[in-house]
Amino acid sequence: MTDAIPTGWEAVIGLEVHAQLLTRGKMFCRCGADYAAAAPNTRVCPVCLGLPGALPVINRKAIELTIRTGLALGSEIADFTRFDRKNYFYPDLMKGYQISQYEFPLCVGGRLPFVFGGEDRTAGITRVHLEEDTAKHSDRDGEGGAFSLIDVNRAGVPLIEIVGEPDLRAPDEAREYLRALRGILRYIGASTGNMDEGALRCDANVSVRRHEQSTYGTKVEIKNMNSFRSVSSAVAFEIGRQIAIIEAGGSITQETRGWDDTRGVTVGQRSKEYAHDYRYFPEPDLPPIRPSATWVNEIRQAMPELPAARRRRYVQELGLSPYDAALLSGEREYAEFFDAAIQECSNAKGVANWMNGDLRRLLGERTIEESAISPGSLASLVKLVDGGEVNRGQAQAIIEVLCQRGGDAAEIAHERGFRQVSDESAIGAAIEAAIAGNPKSVADFRAGRSQAMGFLVGQVMKAMRGHANPAVVNRLLSERLSRSD
Repeated sequence: MTDAIPTGWEAVIGLEVHAQLLTRGKMFCRCGADYAAAAPNTRVCPVCLGLPGALPVINRKAIELTIRTGLALGSEIADFTRFDRKNYFYPDLMKGYQISQYEFPLCVGGRLPFVFGGEDRTAGITRVHLEEDTAKHSDRDGEGGAFSLIDVNRAGVPLIEIVGEPDLRAPDEAREYLRALRGILRYIGASTGNMDEGALRCDANVSVRRHEQSTYGTKVEIKNMNSFRSVSSAVAFEIGRQIAIIEAGGSITQETRGWDDTRGVTVGQRSKEYAHDYRYFPEPDLPPIRPSATWVNEIRQAMPELPAARRRRYVQELGLSPYDAALLSGEREYAEFFDAAIQECSNAKGVANWMNGDLRRLLGERTIEESAISPGSLASLVKLVDGGEVNRGQAQAIIEVLCQRGGDAAEIAHERGFRQVSDESAIGAAIEAAIAGNPKSVADFRAGRSQAMGFLVGQVMKAMRGHANPAVVNRLLSERLSRSD
């Protein structure tokens, strides 16, 4: 949506992303973190209820996953970190404060590599810190009027906040940044990244300035967007809103706004809080943490190959285009499927074409793991096509079956009676029949109307019930039409 920004203006965008960590238990107690499918208020204890006298205990796995995230982003891992109390009063905050990190975050600095407009980009990371999630607050309407419900199951689930630098300049760039960050979190097993379940939430800080202006404009925070589309749409709307206000002679108020997805607008919620409003102070019930260099190095050694490194490998070693490499490496499961397939089929470009084309279309919103297709069956299909045993149309029918029920590509081809005909005498006979039956198309072709060739090819393929080898058909038909007889 870069084109939506009027000439002479520049947007400045920074994202703050909250991601729930993949731990079995909550951040400071032993309650299960699998809150989504549980009945309301069944994953609770005195600690996450905020009862007086209940003492928190740090979840070591959450610390490890935060360090993994920092390492993946090139952050400096602090040798000293501590938790703080962030004081504010919302109905979904059981204790009246949130245990978070302020002055001494676990991870500092870093860069996020991503692809935008076919080009490699990077954006700075300010910090990655660890905190606990809040309860879930739901407003309802009933016969007696409006009321609210609080589900405490989510309270205390480990949450990291990844604060980005204001390095983004376009709504769609912000979307691709978020998509890349989600991919990394899933690669390293830190989070599911499922935005529709609330495991990944995004706030955006947005300001605008004229091109000749060196200082930043007044920023507005947009809260709790839960899809890639809503991030792009909300940021685009807010940029337009701010520019319109300034051009009309007004000024921007620093505030927090929400995104109304139904109306497609941002709406004012409250004036923007500052750090001193939260009255941070060290959490007295938790000791400081000093991650040892040995432990951090162990975590580093266990890290998987990350998306940016995979993209480079696909381009440099396999000769794929940057576009194909970016599509394949975006999700770990998809990339691992590709790596497994090319172990059985040396045609990396062929595998990539099927995965980025027909397979991605057939999957739709499903993941590769939710499909019945296997790396071996896709490799087998590519070999059939490369060997001239089936044509493209037949292969498209086969891959649909593979996605639905799995199996072996060659066996499916046999079941369906697929056999690509490359016999030149049989194809030649069909060509002669097509020429004899369509003299006008022949004359049109010889008069320079090249589209007539496609029609004649179609007639030959139709006569051979789609079983003819298209390459042989095109070659023989071109040779035949070049003759005057």
